[in-house]
Amino acid sequence: MSAHSSASHTLPQPPAVLLDLYGLTVTPEEHPSIFDPSRETALPAPHSPEAVRRPYVTLTFAQSLDAKIAGAGGKQLALSGKESLVMTHWMRTLHDTILVGIGTALNDNPQLNTRHLPPLPASYPHGYRLPRPIVLDTHLRLSPDCKLLKNYQAGCGRRPWVICAPQSAPPDVAATAAFSQRAAALQKAGARIVELDVDPSSGLIAIPDLLAALRELGVRSLMVEGGARVIRSFLSAAQRSGNPTQKAVDALVVTVAPTLVGSAGVGYGTELHADALPTFQHVRTETFGPDAVTALKVV
Repeated sequence: MSAHSSASHTLPQPPAVLLDLYGLTVTPEEHPSIFDPSRETALPAPHSPEAVRRPYVTLTFAQSLDAKIAGAGGKQLALSGKESLVMTHWMRTLHDTILVGIGTALNDNPQLNTRHLPPLPASYPHGYRLPRPIVLDTHLRLSPDCKLLKNYQAGCGRRPWVICAPQSAPPDVAATAAFSQRAAALQKAGARIVELDVDPSSGLIAIPDLLAALRELGVRSLMVEGGARVIRSFLSAAQRSGNPTQKAVDALVVTVAPTLVGSAGVGYGTELHADALPTFQHVRTETFGPDAVTALKVV
């Protein structure tokens, strides 16, 4: 047995709730959370012809007992305990990319990496898979000094993609120039700018168009972490449909913290109608420290 295979027996591995959800296994020859450039590792993927049209999508977030995901005005709340936070970092290793909205990017200044995972053996030749961070930022409000870009510049993170709407030529020439300046500053800091047309009725980038564009860019799996508007957008796009190619969410992982936030907190369920939401199949519920994590598949 090779040193590589022998070491695999002692490598940390993702929790059972994730392995069950994605139908993955850990063997001496294959570890889904480890990036080995010499071979292709099985990752979550749609099990139908739509795989050529969009990535596999996991929608995940932490909430309070009263279904709040942020404080007043979108203020960051530390809802996840240490144990469930580690579970979330394991989930990140099982996806090509991880997406947040600009509200989360500005309020939380997240790193979207796997820094809380247990260390690998010093002699092990590979590392954990790092997902590429994606920020949905229609008007390019992301700061060039954000942690995502600082980590990329330092060589400890992948190049972030920023998804925005094309800047048309409005009467306000100054606004156009300011947009171009923001784009140039982000690109100079290392970001890749990806432009997508907005839905004229909502002024937002349509989720099906976003998923199709990401698939064309080679993305096989996408983990969506919020915030509230992004969660609502994906759940709305994942409404029941007889056409499987219109499916926008494949898996849902919700961490429930044993706390109440109150009416001032930010929820995600407004404007969602139960009869239009997708049907979920319960896979497993597991406790991580004080938190309960429920994993579901969309059927």
